[in-house]
Amino acid sequence: MRSIWNGAISFGLVSIPIKLVNATESHSISFRQIHTEDNGRIRYRKVCELEDREVSQAEIGKGYEDADGTIIPISDEDLSHLPIPTARTIEIVAFVPADRIDPLQMDAAYYLAAGGAPAAKPYTLLREALKRNNKVAIAKYALRGRERLGMLRVVGDAIAMHGLLWPDEVRAPEGVAPDVDVTVRDKELDLADALMDTLGEVELEDLHDEYREALEEVIAAKAAGETPPEAPEPAAGGKVLDLMAALEKSVRAARESRGEEPAPAEEAEEAEVRPLARGRATPKETGGKKSTATAAKKTAAKKTTPARKSTAKTTAAKTTASKTTSKSTAKTAKTASTAKTTAKKTPARKTASRKRSA
Repeated sequence: MRSIWNGAISFGLVSIPIKLVNATESHSISFRQIHTEDNGRIRYRKVCELEDREVSQAEIGKGYEDADGTIIPISDEDLSHLPIPTARTIEIVAFVPADRIDPLQMDAAYYLAAGGAPAAKPYTLLREALKRNNKVAIAKYALRGRERLGMLRVVGDAIAMHGLLWPDEVRAPEGVAPDVDVTVRDKELDLADALMDTLGEVELEDLHDEYREALEEVIAAKAAGETPPEAPEPAAGGKVLDLMAALEKSVRAARESRGEEPAPAEEAEEAEVRPLARGRATPKETGGKKSTATAAKKTAAKKTTPARKSTAKTTAAKTTASKTTSKSTAKTAKTASTAKTTAKKTPARKTASRKRSA
């Protein structure tokens, strides 16, 4: 690996010659700008505004633009004489526990390689001291025209340095969190816990950039004159969902993806994902059942009212028939038997019993 900076670690009175090496690399696929009609490259040329001509890299320097637009030239010699001790030194200023560092401050990562055989002993000393005390070193260093903050930690047998943002470069999260009062129920938290437990942990080495792989397939297909593979249909767009139902379905889907059996409660009742209404949410199925029950009650009420009237008429008819002939009595009994199917059963049976006794 090629070093991008040479200097030394200042550890009290100990100086450790080191080389700075990039610890990360980008695998992103970059594109060139082209003329769509003939695929010609589109390039940016560096042109001097005053002379209106293209200039070479050797003619380009640095300058600071003042508030009124005045350009103040700054040379490399000016920068080399800056009165800071970190021009070529990573100066350790403190040792702190690793959890004291806010991840929001983390920036680029580098490996610190020992600069030759004389650096081996002090390099190893610093590494073992950091490891035994379970701490990280906070340091200041200068790189690419500015002083920076860094954190040194042990990675395997090497010392790595993470660039840190200065505390005043990290913005406060004002206006980011929801500004409305929200109540989270214990059952919702329980389901969220179950989802977290089901998803479990993952080995970061098993994760990969699927977008880059798909893009490589497209490039390979077009280079070979073939039709690029079609993208799968995207999942249906989600509206505002019932949170409980969404959590239940998420837990079930996560367990199924891991080949686990769903919990007994999940087998018995499947959660329904539904849009949230302004008022009380009512599932379509439940509404259908209520409508059916209401219709049944109305139908029963309609049937019960005529039945009672029919029973009263039948009783009057039976009284009249008992005063006339036995033939009319038989007809009345038959009518009562028919009305019995729509009226209440118990009163109908008692009336028929009384008639037979008479």
